[in-house]
Amino acid sequence: MSTPTELWKNWEGQVVDGKFPLRQWLGGSDHSVVFLTERGGKDRQKTAIKLTAAELDEGTQLSRWSGPGKLSHPHLIRLFECGRCQIEETRLLYVVMEYADENLLEILPLRPLGPDEAFEMLRPVAEALASLHRGGFAHSRVKPSNIMAVDNHLKMSADAVRRTGERGLERVRSAYDAPEVATAGPSPAADIWALGATLVAVLTQNEPKSGTREPVAVSETIPQPFREIARQCLQIDPRERCTASDILSRLQTRPVQPQAVQTHALHAHAVQTEASIGDRAVEARRSPGGSKRWIVAPVVAVGLLLVVWAGSKFLVHPPSVPAPETHSASPQPPAETPAAQAPTPFSEKAKPAQEEKGVVQGSVLRQVQPDVSRNALNTIEGRLKVVVQVSVDASGSVSA
Repeated sequence: MSTPTELWKNWEGQVVDGKFPLRQWLGGSDHSVVFLTERGGKDRQKTAIKLTAAELDEGTQLSRWSGPGKLSHPHLIRLFECGRCQIEETRLLYVVMEYADENLLEILPLRPLGPDEAFEMLRPVAEALASLHRGGFAHSRVKPSNIMAVDNHLKMSADAVRRTGERGLERVRSAYDAPEVATAGPSPAADIWALGATLVAVLTQNEPKSGTREPVAVSETIPQPFREIARQCLQIDPRERCTASDILSRLQTRPVQPQAVQTHALHAHAVQTEASIGDRAVEARRSPGGSKRWIVAPVVAVGLLLVVWAGSKFLVHPPSVPAPETHSASPQPPAETPAAQAPTPFSEKAKPAQEEKGVVQGSVLRQVQPDVSRNALNTIEGRLKVVVQVSVDASGSVSA
């Protein structure tokens, strides 16, 4: 017997409400499905449309989408319009929203977020939640799949926003639900719990264990301030949890991120990189998500590796430039090349290159390749410009 998802995939090509063509299936579950669509007149705007099975409380759901769901905030997905429709024999409700091509859940199987990426994720999410909570609303679905990127701007889904305490249809409990949600309904405190669980998931690739009244253990491997923020979010007693404003106050300064790729290039006065990643077309094959902002870190790492490689080529094999003719009877000896100025951070006692046996002067003492997954490499496209500064002597040979 076919599942609802299998049946809904066959709806590509149908038109909803006479104006929204279902261009491509993006994702779904047994309760809802999302398609790529478009709206507008002459200049058609690419958007996403979510379809859910019509229930007895159709009016309540539509009022949520047209009321709190349309709250304006730069970090909330915009909802454009909603209504009722029927496809084949199925009565449905629909909501049209901003289109995004990636969500955070798609990144987690590949790698965890680094501290800098976690900062970039946490701050806008906390800002959106703080705005909702001040207005008497709860997001009610804070989790990685609902944290998206639209034109390189991080946004949260908005189709599940509702009044604090407002009850809806029963749903399967997830690892991101606070212990009291089943009895008390959505609330700002429940959103904060879900945010803490999300923070743990994106930094460790493991969801916190749910379904228990015991305190959630937060891994000591999570760097500060995220470890303490997660602990404050995941308090069993809702009254003991921090607020979205508390989180924002903890994020006034960006955390110091350990340098992931560092090398020691002998005699290099300065190495500068300028990366210009060209625009690329992204297939509309995912649930509403965003541009590839979480692929930036691997791109930068690969760029740094290219810089080191290019620099080593210059330093090990200086360009062959003929020296100008001189008539001095006693030629001056070549100037000494200065020794290395700083040890590599990966060794306690790094020696200058000329003291290392078998090391050619000017070569790279230690090269660390970035750990980039194959899937990430397959998505990296564009242009990369590398600039290497060198010093030359009077003959034009590279000296540093």
